[in-house]
Amino acid sequence: MQATKKAVENVKETAANVGASAKSGLEKTKATVTEKAEKISTHDPIQKEMATHKKEEKIQQADMEKHEAREHNAAAKMSAMAGHMDRAPYSTTGPATKSTDVNGPGSEPAGDGQPMARPTTGMGATAAHGKGSNFN
Repeated sequence: MQATKKAVENVKETAANVGASAKSGLEKTKATVTEKAEKISTHDPIQKEMATHKKEEKIQQADMEKHEAREHNAAAKMSAMAGHMDRAPYSTTGPATKSTDVNGPGSEPAGDGQPMARPTTGMGATAAHGKGSNFN
């Protein structure tokens, strides 16, 4: 039983770390694309230098958030293994106090933080007309 729990916790941590790495890679790519677009749209060398500086800051921020998420995931695994929690709160974004505010300062997050409800139509669900899908 303990070996199974350890294996499950290791898989959860690994999956969360993969998610954090993927998110970090996406943020780095977005920073690079934004920099290139800004460099193309201006002829001012100072503006081009500023674009490069912003890109480097965003890349450093993405790396820092990935590192924090990995630390958080390891701590959550250790806590779950110690029996302090029924379920470890794995996160690909790091501690709950960190957020990436894509809508600007003071904006509310999209959603209420609750799990999404199961769909009422589509694959594996009964459609409104009463016929079930082939996947039921």
